[in-house]
Amino acid sequence: MKNLFSIFLLASVISSLSLFAQEIPTDSLYLGQTPPHNTPKIFNLPLTSGHRACERIAITSDGKEIYFGELNTYPPTSYRVKSLKYFDDKWQGPFNLFEGFTAPKLSVNDSVLFLQNNLFYTYYSKRTSTGWSVPVRLLSKNMRTHYFQQTNPDNSYASSYYEGSPRDGNLCKLITVNQDTILQSLGIPLNSSIQENDFFIAADESYVFFSRNATGGAGDIYLSFKKDSGGWTNPKNLGAPINKPGNSWEYGQFVSNDNKYLFFTSGGLSMGSYYTYWVKIDNLIDSLRHTNFVPYLNYKIPDQIDSVGYAYNYTFPDTTFVDDDGNNTLTYSSTLSNGNPLPSWLNFDSSTRTFTGTSVTVDNYFIKVTATDTANAKAFCTFNLKIENPVTDITKDHQSLKEYRLYQNYPNPFNPTTTIEFAIPKSGRYSLGLYNTLGQLIKVIAKKEYETGYYKETLDATGLSSGMYIYRLSGNDANLLRKLVVLR
Repeated sequence: MKNLFSIFLLASVISSLSLFAQEIPTDSLYLGQTPPHNTPKIFNLPLTSGHRACERIAITSDGKEIYFGELNTYPPTSYRVKSLKYFDDKWQGPFNLFEGFTAPKLSVNDSVLFLQNNLFYTYYSKRTSTGWSVPVRLLSKNMRTHYFQQTNPDNSYASSYYEGSPRDGNLCKLITVNQDTILQSLGIPLNSSIQENDFFIAADESYVFFSRNATGGAGDIYLSFKKDSGGWTNPKNLGAPINKPGNSWEYGQFVSNDNKYLFFTSGGLSMGSYYTYWVKIDNLIDSLRHTNFVPYLNYKIPDQIDSVGYAYNYTFPDTTFVDDDGNNTLTYSSTLSNGNPLPSWLNFDSSTRTFTGTSVTVDNYFIKVTATDTANAKAFCTFNLKIENPVTDITKDHQSLKEYRLYQNYPNPFNPTTTIEFAIPKSGRYSLGLYNTLGQLIKVIAKKEYETGYYKETLDATGLSSGMYIYRLSGNDANLLRKLVVLR
């Protein structure tokens, strides 16, 4: 994608002018419906028989145009985008705008309307002097982009696949690499091991509302704030009465231009239970910004291997857990994963986050580390510590190590350093290199003689741009590749 948004600038002149000279009266805003307070109310929209107002809606900055989607079921067999417009001192419509599209979203200057086709692909329509142009596919490549939207800093976001994604719903930023558009995950804690899909990001990127699918078949709306460092705070569930218990989905977020009202879709197991709701949200945003943030696991502690009779010493980094209230609020403790105390030979210094000790027997331990903040909120991590007999016979070592191995780097994604482990079954000269997705060598991580055994090397990605790279172990008959992600 080369200069993705140049096509949108052509319509900005039209949108920069008021579409209608006279301002809409206050009592006619939002179709003249009485605004809600802290309890969601149904936002009534005129619908075709057998259809429900689902997914997001869009309202122009002057409040005179409302766009919404209606569909008959999931997956839909009949769906369209409708519009309502205020002119001649009254609301008029609904007008059928686009058949086969849903989830409208206006650009920051109201000049472009983004639409979902088949819920997976983004189209756009430009405002003209007589209405809107025929929708055109936004990205030429076969890239799924759900709920595409722009922000004032000229960034673009979507919920979609990214390289290495375990699910089809992760909040991503669209970036250009070598004149091509790729999806870059916004990472943890915004994205989790379960699905994040529908979302609304503030025009100034100060916060994001998004839906996270919970276990048991439901979804709740969460709120996360942009940090000064560029990352995102640990999301907070909006709770009742916005999120309903049981098999209820809350999604399709849109926030009014004054950041005052949140519009969303909510429904359960029957299509007839789905409605578009709105709720006053400005006080809740401020409240959640200043209440305690729960700490979270940022990087998993890697599994460990050591030998009988050797001094074990491991300190996990202070970036392993993150508390958005400040990491100086965290205290650490450790037990076995079943809650029993650590073995007598193993000590844990909570002030330095360090494990030390010497084991005299072969064993396998599953160790749990707990980070607790000043509000007694906790985060956990479990890792495996395997104690083996030391290998003293090189012949035995050759017999036990029969194949090349290249392990997944950790942490991943990372910034700026990560560890790469590998196994060499045959002595010789080997190279560990970093390549871009075009196969061009970016950096030599290590190039030297290795004896048979297990090794680890550190990759420093300082100076590299965000995105996906490939690391390769080569030499003799070794040729192993894996992917990693640099995240700024």
